[in-house]
Order: sequence, then structure tokens, then C-alpha cells
Amino acid sequence: MEKNNYVIIMAGGIGSRFWPFSRTSYPKQFHDVLGVGKSLLQQTVERFDGICPEENIYIVTNEDYKDLVFEQLPFLNEDQVLLEPVGRNTAPCIAYAAYKIWQKNKQANLVVTPADHIILKEDIFKEKVNMALAATKTDDILVTIGITPTRPDTGYGYIQYMQEENKNDIFKVKTFTEKPEKELAEKFIESGDFVWNAGIFVWNIRAIIHAFQAHLPEIADIFRTGKDKYYTADEPAFINETYSLCKNISIDYGIMEKAENVFVVLGDFGWSDLGTWKSLYDVKEKDKNNSVLDGKIKMYDSKNCIVKTPKERLVVLEGLDGYIVAEYDNVLMVCRMDNEQQVKKFVADIKADKKEEFY
Repeated sequence: MEKNNYVIIMAGGIGSRFWPFSRTSYPKQFHDVLGVGKSLLQQTVERFDGICPEENIYIVTNEDYKDLVFEQLPFLNEDQVLLEPVGRNTAPCIAYAAYKIWQKNKQANLVVTPADHIILKEDIFKEKVNMALAATKTDDILVTIGITPTRPDTGYGYIQYMQEENKNDIFKVKTFTEKPEKELAEKFIESGDFVWNAGIFVWNIRAIIHAFQAHLPEIADIFRTGKDKYYTADEPAFINETYSLCKNISIDYGIMEKAENVFVVLGDFGWSDLGTWKSLYDVKEKDKNNSVLDGKIKMYDSKNCIVKTPKERLVVLEGLDGYIVAEYDNVLMVCRMDNEQQVKKFVADIKADKKEEFY
């Protein structure tokens, strides 16, 4: 195993589109969403077994989730869990981890991944990640993982790549497009040179530090000033004082869309970002009525639904077609699957009503 390989897992999001299962106090990455006996975070960590040593796994999360992280990943030490006092999107999150690792290992080769994605074909995933790590070990390039699209989905970002410019099946990126309208997404699929942006990145420490300095110098300046604080008792105070000074910006918009040295590895390994109830429905096995059922459920004259309810409660449903029925703790939600983007509005309205116990 390569001792210079590191994995940075971003685990600070709330996952509001997965409400009421995902809550501010207990987001989806800490849940066993797939019913396999392990949380999404635990599955993400296990995915990198053999790619990097356990001591090189870093989790970046909100300080509110510190206890949950250590409860689920007890092998970690304090230096491996980076606590954000406030959420500032993915660029500051990655910068914090990168500048900390830079202080320890100038030869580090990094994989950055969200904590709440699922990957069904893990052997192929590892093959693609190792391909990218082999490239970034020798070249100062920024690599993203692109997923072969199966439909013109408007919920994903798209990467256009240049088929004629590639290094060992790692292709030069031409453009990034954030969540296009359906008509444009259809054209992307037809063209054959677009892939979904999975939000999984590979680069060496030199390349990403240089990219921050070139494209997000104000964020680079903040984390560079902490070089004598990382891995010391002064680190938490430094982060608490300075983190809120970072602008709220994604790594895609802040760096990947601006840098010239961006490449993509193409992958098809059963990936889903599990961002919504429909994305869970898409990857789960269906019953004879094309429904996904998780709980003690009896369905009558119903089809094309996803139902997730507490195991101790009998739920009887009749006459539903294409619905999400989700119950967790003190909330029951029934929503048409076609309208699942409304879930964020439901949560926003409940927050506006200051009903904290429900979100």
C-alpha cells in the first residue's frame, strides 16, 4: 500500500433533500440508508481499504458531529477529524485538509470524496481511483471522476472532455456545466463527450496547494497562516477564529472550472450521490409492483413508490402511484416522487416556523 496516499472525506452536509430521514442533528451520512448494517460514512471509509493506510484517512465535518464520527469510526485519532465551526461549502473544507496534510507530508497524493455516495461496483471504483493516483503521483494535474451518464438527468453537473487529448485514458477536461435544463442535458448525452460530475477528486498536494494560491488566494492565505498550528493544541482555536472568514464557495466553481490542468477519469461503477429519495429508489431492488419497501408495510393497489418507515410500526397503504412515504422519529412525509424537489421547501418552511424538533 502506498504510504503517501491520503483520503479526505467530506462529511459535514445536512442532506435536507433526504428529510425527514436526514436531520440537522443526525444527517444521512451517519445512517444505514441501504439497510446493510453500516452507515454511508462507514461504507465510504471501507471503500478505500487497500488504497491508503487508516492513519491517512481524514474526515472533515461540522463540530456538532464530532461524537458521531468517533462513535462510527473509533480507530481515528483527534488529528484525523477536522471540525468546521460553520459550513462554508467544499473549497474551504478541502483547503483545511490540504494545508494540514501539506504541513505533514509534502509528497501526499490525495483522494477527496463525499461521505454520502454509494458505489455498487467497488472493484471497478478502486481500479479507477488507482489509475488517477498513478497519474497524480508524477504529474501536477487535477483529476475528477466522471460517471458515464445513463439518462439526461438535470440534477447533476456535467463535464465535457476532449477525446483526442488523453494520457492513459485520463482525458483533458474542456468544460464544466452545472445542472443544465433538460433540453441541454439531452444534447449533452447525444454528443457522447459529456459525463456526470461525481464530486470525487484526485490530486497531489503540490497541485492543489498551487491551485488554491492561483485561484482562491484569499482562502489560501487563511489556511497558510495556520502552518504552525496544525497538529498542535492551538489548531482548534485557530480554525474557530478564521474559518468564518472564508467565502462560501465550491471547489468546482472556485478551482476546477478555472484551472487549465484538469483531467477526468471515466467510470461506470454503479454510482449514485443519494441526494434525493428518487436516487435511493433508483438504486434499490424493486418488488413486483416496482416499489421499494423498507419497513413493515402492506400495499394495496399501489405501485412505483418508495416507502421507508420504522420497523416496529405496521403501515398500510392503498391507491398510491409514484409516491414517497417516509417516516422517521416524529415526522411523517407523503410526497409525490415527481415533486421531490419540494422536500427542501418543506424543510425551509419548518425552519421558518422555528420548529427545531422537526428538522
